[in-house]
Amino acid sequence: MSQKEYWEQVYSTRLAEKLGWYRPHLETSMSWIKELDLDADAPIIDVGGGASTLIDDLLDEGCESLAVLDISDSALANSRKRLGRQADLVMWLSGDITTYALPPNRFELWHDRALLHFLTEAEQQEAYRSNLLNAVKPAGHVIIGVFSHEAPPKCSGLPVQRYDSEQLSNTLGKQFELVRQHKETHITPGDVEQMYLYCQFRRIAN
Repeated sequence: MSQKEYWEQVYSTRLAEKLGWYRPHLETSMSWIKELDLDADAPIIDVGGGASTLIDDLLDEGCESLAVLDISDSALANSRKRLGRQADLVMWLSGDITTYALPPNRFELWHDRALLHFLTEAEQQEAYRSNLLNAVKPAGHVIIGVFSHEAPPKCSGLPVQRYDSEQLSNTLGKQFELVRQHKETHITPGDVEQMYLYCQFRRIAN
């Protein structure tokens, strides 16, 4: 079964709010995004955000240039249905982050909660980094949430790559400067504890 087939099956057979990574609101992400004080028309992409409600909250904050990329068409369709008419205000991108060609120097903010840690092969991580480096503007911002070393070794039945801040910095490369980090415990709908590491980076201008 391919990655796309796997995630299509997940999102077409299970409610988003029953999935292990679901949170009604991504409080840490929203707090950090607000502190960036970006212009309303600053381009933002939520990578792997197909079923996340982050996009709902960003729309409520008045953000005007939003994109969501996900490998699962079912996840994107579910979010579009949830948003109703507001869905037309968002660019919905269907594709795999390791192969999808994002426009160069496009985004002021790249957000990813719970995608990168599913990329366990070095080639996948390098493809992710290349897309990130291509798509984020110089001096742009990156917020990533991944499993920390205290988290379980699997999520949704799949192995994950667990990180500390140094490992995550090394994965993104020297073009990204670590601004801050934070750990928090996520309780899944099935009552399992998962420790997440959140890191904020800034792309070095040169």
